[in-house]
Amino acid sequence: MKTRKQSVGLARIGTTQPGDVPARSVKNLKLRVGANGHHLVDREGKPFFYLGDTCWLLFQRLNHEELEEYLRDRAAKGFTVMQAYVVRGLDKQHPDGNSSLLGATPFLDRDPVRPNEEFFKNVDYVVNRANELGLVMGLVTAKSWHVTEHPEKMFDESNAHAFGKFLGQRYRNNAVLWFPGGDSAPGKYDAVWVAMARGLKDGCGGSQLVCYHGQGRTSSSMWFHRADWLDFNSIQSGHVLTADSYAFVSNDYALTPPKPTVDMEPAYENHPTGAGQPPIDSHKVRTQAYLAMLAGAAGHGYGALDLFYFYKDPDGPFPKNGFQHWRAAMAYEGSRQMGLLRRLFEQRHWYEMVPDQSVLASEPASGPFRLAAARAQDRSVAIAYTPAGEPLKISMNAVNGPQVKAQWYDPRTGEWKAVGQYPREGIREFAPPSRGAKDDWVLVLDSVP
Repeated sequence: MKTRKQSVGLARIGTTQPGDVPARSVKNLKLRVGANGHHLVDREGKPFFYLGDTCWLLFQRLNHEELEEYLRDRAAKGFTVMQAYVVRGLDKQHPDGNSSLLGATPFLDRDPVRPNEEFFKNVDYVVNRANELGLVMGLVTAKSWHVTEHPEKMFDESNAHAFGKFLGQRYRNNAVLWFPGGDSAPGKYDAVWVAMARGLKDGCGGSQLVCYHGQGRTSSSMWFHRADWLDFNSIQSGHVLTADSYAFVSNDYALTPPKPTVDMEPAYENHPTGAGQPPIDSHKVRTQAYLAMLAGAAGHGYGALDLFYFYKDPDGPFPKNGFQHWRAAMAYEGSRQMGLLRRLFEQRHWYEMVPDQSVLASEPASGPFRLAAARAQDRSVAIAYTPAGEPLKISMNAVNGPQVKAQWYDPRTGEWKAVGQYPREGIREFAPPSRGAKDDWVLVLDSVP
């Protein structure tokens, strides 16, 4: 079933394999909040599916040839947003142990009001090339240690506003989403981050959306939901097996006024989970993504720690402490499966769907591996997710029409498995094609006139 109003980028994913259709430039894409307050749209009102990839050191760890390889891979897989830091370290050696491969530093003499043109020309190149390949840039303005008490601290209210205004003006004609916050709670530095956010708004003339990127297990809604400059909410649910995107998204979805929310930093694929424990795998990645969407998210983020740092040959031999070369990490199956998630939702009324656990007659349980369901407002479709292949009992009146068509969607492969067509009455149990700890399935129920 196609939507009545096609989502931005559907032609690139749609029913084709990712990468089959050439990317379309989004440089002039101006995003805003949709009428219902829960998703993003372009200037024509077409829904925009936020599918973010985490590449924090994109401006400092890849040359232009590597950048091209990486961006084309992400565009082909269906990502729509590249999440990167503008400033993360003032010298070649970063405080978190990484080394910039770009010779230029962000500022002259560590002065925030003296941006280094050589550094920002490279930022220009990356932002423009990403936009040309159909990718919006989700830019975190600066790491927290540039604001907090740290040897690399440099921002106060005055120069934070000036830097925000500089960024907003310089990239006002690009497709950019802005994230002050730097992976931290605002705390006593609240005024500095707010000044930077207002500077961004002043610089772009209010034409770009601004959010806040907080620390692990937080949402920007905890501090700034009612702030006039905060256009949507950003969640960092955390890099652990217990990270619960559903809980965070559900909380944000219920707030007033309504604002879109995205778990932009869930558990990273291949992230360690403790001594002697397996790392985060694609199953965990998928569960967070599907549960977030069914809780009402405007999209979802993805990450792999190896890509966050862009590990390279000199950092090896690989695997080093469990981490892989960036090209190996680029091929992790979870990243491909995020495109399959986007494909499924864009083929239906995802932007008109509302979380509705009453679709389930089964006990949904709780926690990060619960059952979840949502339906379109017009009840033309309902979608339910089972993380480990548990059978789903469905209240068939969740979908309109005399008949309901049921199909299973395999989130690992994107393949459909027909189930049948049934009357819209009573409760019916649907058993997935397989059951096991990693055998998650998506049940899709479409109205049949």
